[in-house]
Amino acid sequence: MTLKKKKISLKEAREAGGKKYKEKIKKIIEDYKKLPDEKKHQIHLYYGYGKGKTTAAIGLAIRALGAGKKIAIVEFDKGYDEQTEHYSEHITLRKLKKQNLPLEVYRTGCERMNKDGTFRFKNADEDFKEAQRALSITKKLIRGGKQDLLILDEIIAAVVYHLIEKEDVFKIIDLYNKKRRFELVMTGHKLIEGLEEKVDLITEMRKIKHYFDKGIQARQGIEY
Repeated sequence: MTLKKKKISLKEAREAGGKKYKEKIKKIIEDYKKLPDEKKHQIHLYYGYGKGKTTAAIGLAIRALGAGKKIAIVEFDKGYDEQTEHYSEHITLRKLKKQNLPLEVYRTGCERMNKDGTFRFKNADEDFKEAQRALSITKKLIRGGKQDLLILDEIIAAVVYHLIEKEDVFKIIDLYNKKRRFELVMTGHKLIEGLEEKVDLITEMRKIKHYFDKGIQARQGIEY
């Protein structure tokens, strides 16, 4: 049996039912408007072993640029040798920057890809120095940067891979909390102990199924 639905106009749909819900939403909107700017800015964390952390962060950056906001991105352990580009999103980011959009990208880290296509996991002294450079850049941006959105890509991964300490992340958050002037985003693989209480939004990218497991390799434009 097929239920017949009464056809109504868009005007009628807008005015229909949900009075208490509408009143609640209106109050939320009005209360938000009254908040000082410092309390409107939030800390995001995108983490997990599923695909999509950096993708989500870059997507947010594109959205913010569309809204006329200024963006700064600090990448931990994603170095670039000015010859071989392993992250295709940077080709787009460079083009956006050439169009004089308010976008700054700070890449740190040493090359991890070997010439034979394998990945270097062992940390060298230069890797630790680059991680400290990323922290230094981050602190300068928090103290005096002009950005509306700051993305710290793979900062949590830098903790997991022992390039920095988890206390370094907490110090970054404490510095940010002294005066919240912009939105802050962090990405990485694990939810390190003590971090959940310090952030405002957590999205887990959890792998349910992945084509890597059946031998599909990382593909340009999809994974990198």
